[in-house]
Amino acid sequence: AGAVLAIDLNIALGVAGGVPYVLPVLVSLTTRDRAHAIWCAALCSALTILGFFGSPSGGILWMVLLNRFLALFAIWIVAVLGLQRNARWREELEAIDQRNAAVAELKVLKGLLPICSGCKKIRDDSGYWNQLEEFISKHSEAEFSHSLCPDCIERLYPDLAGRLKNTAERDAEN
Repeated sequence: AGAVLAIDLNIALGVAGGVPYVLPVLVSLTTRDRAHAIWCAALCSALTILGFFGSPSGGILWMVLLNRFLALFAIWIVAVLGLQRNARWREELEAIDQRNAAVAELKVLKGLLPICSGCKKIRDDSGYWNQLEEFISKHSEAEFSHSLCPDCIERLYPDLAGRLKNTAERDAEN
């Protein structure tokens, strides 16, 4: 900002000497500190006004004033839009971090699972055999509740299967 002021004070008022004050504002937007960018925009605004009073005379007054007003406008537009862009950028980074954390917590079973043909235990990476339910619970978000399918009820509890069948037939008739 000091270098821009030095140049501004050495050129005639007819030249748009206030516009280069946008550069320090752009540089200030590279910091994470929102207040730093606002202070820089305020400082550059003050230097733009100071440059008007300190520069060698020249140019048409209304054009010089319009140039300085446009320079002030540009300084603040760059500051406000830059701060908004930075805020959206930070929000996007936070969303990416949250998504990455969620993906890291996600448990997915994939690949081939060595399973015993007889007892249905699964061999883990360490070579230990685990109950199917235990292995899946450990490697996923699944929870188990046990029940018996109709075929297993008939095979394991033939008496109960017969009574259930009779009860189902009576309920269907009523």
